[in-house]
Amino acid sequence: MSKKEALLHAAKELFGEYGYADTTFKKISERAGVALGLLTHHYGNKEKLFLAAGIDVLEQFLGVLRDASARGKNGYESVLNFCTAYLDFSIDKTSNWLVLVRCSPYSDMKTKTDRDMMYEKFNQVPRELEAQLRRGIEDGSIRQLPVHETAQVIISMLVGANRTRLLTPYAPPNLYEEAIRFISRSIAP
Repeated sequence: MSKKEALLHAAKELFGEYGYADTTFKKISERAGVALGLLTHHYGNKEKLFLAAGIDVLEQFLGVLRDASARGKNGYESVLNFCTAYLDFSIDKTSNWLVLVRCSPYSDMKTKTDRDMMYEKFNQVPRELEAQLRRGIEDGSIRQLPVHETAQVIISMLVGANRTRLLTPYAPPNLYEEAIRFISRSIAP
């Protein structure tokens, strides 16, 4: 791993653990075992590093979702694979998921350009789901549904289940499994 990659890896871990405000360049350089000056050399400032960390995790997430969707024999399986991969990624300790929770276009990103870039990246998630819903409607494995609205409801449900499991003490032990079963019943023909 290069020094630049080590810095990004450490930044993702720390931003996920402590959030933007409590993550310092010093903590990142210490965790990475890399000289402090290389952070500014490679990333400029903390905000740019935060954005780089968020984009890196989001690109990994999108890859996982697309791979899972591609494994489905039909649209119905692809949607369920997508949903399962979404939830599994969120609890994978190596995914740095909390960086996405903190670095979303709906958080306090300081510049409109950064927020717009993250918004466009985040929008790829429901678009992938919409493609799989369309596929299922066309192949008959999913009942006729309004694609855009259905994708938004499913994503909202996944986000809600994820936040309930990760950020509150109220999650039942089988919340993710129940969410997948609910989605399955909702789209089945």
